[in-house]
Amino acid sequence: MSVTVAGLLQLAFVIVVLAVCYVPLGDHMARVYGSGRDLVIERWFYRVGRIDSRRQQTWVGYALAVLGFSTVSFVFLYLLQRLQGVLPWSDGKPGVAPGMAFNTAISFVTNTNWQSYSPEVVMSNLTQMLGLAVQNFVSAAVGLAVAIALIRGIVNRRGSGEIGNFWVDLVRGVVRILLPLSFIVALILLTQGVVQSFRSGFDFTTLTGQGAHSVVGPFASQEAIKEIGTNGGGVLSANSAHPFSNPTPLSNVVEIIALLLIPVCLTRTYGTLVGDRRQGFTLLGAMAAIWATMLTIVWVFESRSDGIASRAAGAMMEGKEQRFGIPASALFAVSTTGTSTGAVNSAHDSYSAAGGGALIWNMLLGEVAPGGVGAGLYSILVMAVITVFVGGLLVGRSPEFLGKKVGQSEITMAALYVLVMPALVLAGTSISVILFSTRGFQGNSGDPGTPGSIHGFGEVLYAYASAANNNGSAFGGLTVTSDWFQTSLGIAMLLGRFLPIVFVLALAGLLARQRPRVREAGVGSTAVVGGSRSVGGGGGSGSVALDARVEATTGPAADDPSTLPTHGMMFGALLVGTILLVAGLTFFPAMALGPIAEAVL
Repeated sequence: MSVTVAGLLQLAFVIVVLAVCYVPLGDHMARVYGSGRDLVIERWFYRVGRIDSRRQQTWVGYALAVLGFSTVSFVFLYLLQRLQGVLPWSDGKPGVAPGMAFNTAISFVTNTNWQSYSPEVVMSNLTQMLGLAVQNFVSAAVGLAVAIALIRGIVNRRGSGEIGNFWVDLVRGVVRILLPLSFIVALILLTQGVVQSFRSGFDFTTLTGQGAHSVVGPFASQEAIKEIGTNGGGVLSANSAHPFSNPTPLSNVVEIIALLLIPVCLTRTYGTLVGDRRQGFTLLGAMAAIWATMLTIVWVFESRSDGIASRAAGAMMEGKEQRFGIPASALFAVSTTGTSTGAVNSAHDSYSAAGGGALIWNMLLGEVAPGGVGAGLYSILVMAVITVFVGGLLVGRSPEFLGKKVGQSEITMAALYVLVMPALVLAGTSISVILFSTRGFQGNSGDPGTPGSIHGFGEVLYAYASAANNNGSAFGGLTVTSDWFQTSLGIAMLLGRFLPIVFVLALAGLLARQRPRVREAGVGSTAVVGGSRSVGGGGGSGSVALDARVEATTGPAADDPSTLPTHGMMFGALLVGTILLVAGLTFFPAMALGPIAEAVL
């Protein structure tokens, strides 16, 4: 069997599994956040935390809860790392240095999982499990909660301004979604030989007779949530290229499915909760179009044989595992940069100029194809709001999104959301390349205009694109252990995560305060709607309020000839065009100075 055929079969398997899981998992997540019933273990959490699970929050209360929880998480994780040397199960590892602990705490709390260290050398198993693995769960749950809050703002028909209860959404996301899925994936990985041990390592003798030490630990459990939660931070410096974490082609495919699973199925959740599944299919189509295009570009350019080494190998095999090859490496790389995961099974720095540039571009698009857990959905929904505003004005139709008017306040929040990431990426990159002291940390450098200097610029651009988008992967040629990179990348991760979340929640609050006008069935007139019911029953704070009158007539996303439809191929094409236009106008000069220039030399 040829490499191409094997790659196509793997791709087909990934797509089929995602298609099979799409409806049941998407609808399950809709029930999780729409149900008014609390599980026994959830009620225990609420009692311990003195949380009123029936109390709804406005966007301000929701945002403060997100920021407060994340602040406490940061402090706990920072102290855990600093005190690592005096805690049990440290395996002789000292406390983490202040700069590195600061960077790592921000990284895992923000779901970035950027690692400026070798995990098996720096972190103990206790820190990995109690600190980093816990954040893998809760940071992913925060992203899910924010996405659901935005959906509640869209479908709120009462004008109450309430978007749910963050604490309820956080607990449900962990207990009902992330934990069960991670358990299933971990069991599958164990069958493939992924290591799961509470030992810290073992000694052995090599074939040459020399003694050596191998690190082991709870790898399977952390590998599972690393992918399911689109986190990406591994327990080994080789990440998912290490045979202890990803030993076989089947385990590789399982991990790819795991990192795509929730972001893809969330489009079904969205369509179910808004009462019009065409909306979810349109978003899924836009995501799939971008993902397939980027996969094709990377696959094609990495399959070429430019240069003596690549011609001898038959493809661009530098930095890639023989057991995966080009197709599985390209599929993993495109999926991980498109989902804010950051896990890698190959060295992105070793990709061709065009292939590596495509991976950078995948992040600079805002990671909406399909994006991180929760973050991908609310990112593309913000872009959909901008598309409605621009497209509606171009064709002379009212800018409304599912019955909610997109006015000055709403578009301001959406615009601020879009501006945060480019500002962080471009400012961080430009300052870093100007600073003379940073040149020594670049694996590639040289006189301006030389291939080395161009690739060195690409390494820096990749680093800040990864940090500001909360991705976490890197061009490995850049050493980021200096105080400048530890601090600046930490700030980029922090602001790149929480400023957009605040703007998304503010947008959700603005939409939730509106009482939309919808067209009556068979009449063609409009009327203000009122009254609500809960999806899933119970009427708890986790429920998504849908308007009973709208459902009884034309549905929450009723077609209205006076507004731009937000479903179908036309809107999907407009959405993809808007995403590409925003990214192109913003980042083309930077890409031209780096990957594009390197590719044409």
